[in-house]
Amino acid sequence: MAKRIINSFDELQALIGQELGVSEYHQFTQEQINLFADATLDHQWIHTEPERAKTESPFKGTIAHGYLTLSILPHLWNQIVDVQNLKLQVNYGIERLKFNQPVLVNSRVRLVAKLINAVNLRGVVRANIGVTLEIEDNRKPAYEGEIVFLYHFL
Repeated sequence: MAKRIINSFDELQALIGQELGVSEYHQFTQEQINLFADATLDHQWIHTEPERAKTESPFKGTIAHGYLTLSILPHLWNQIVDVQNLKLQVNYGIERLKFNQPVLVNSRVRLVAKLINAVNLRGVVRANIGVTLEIEDNRKPAYEGEIVFLYHFL
């Protein structure tokens, strides 16, 4: 699917209630999980010790940190939408996010995004985007929720 281009508040508002698109798949490797553990100082064995996880984890292997799966959201979002004519874009918040399913090492995930709402607040647009992180070959998503961006259009 081609990246959706949005040039203005009016174009954004016209998409309320619609699916905006689906990203490419991203695979979480043990190397990426370990680097995230180093960056966040979260070295819990369920993430970073493959041999121990094989025998002691209910998942029979390591899993990606929940916040790692969340942290790639901007990367996946940028594969879906290109909002143009901006002075500035700000990550404003996350609402009603629920982690539903752990992401096993080497699993592939993709983002599905839907525009929930877009409101012009005296020149700054607040956009609420429904997000679902799907896990390939798994009926239950890794997470579901809403992200909120502030767009300052030119």
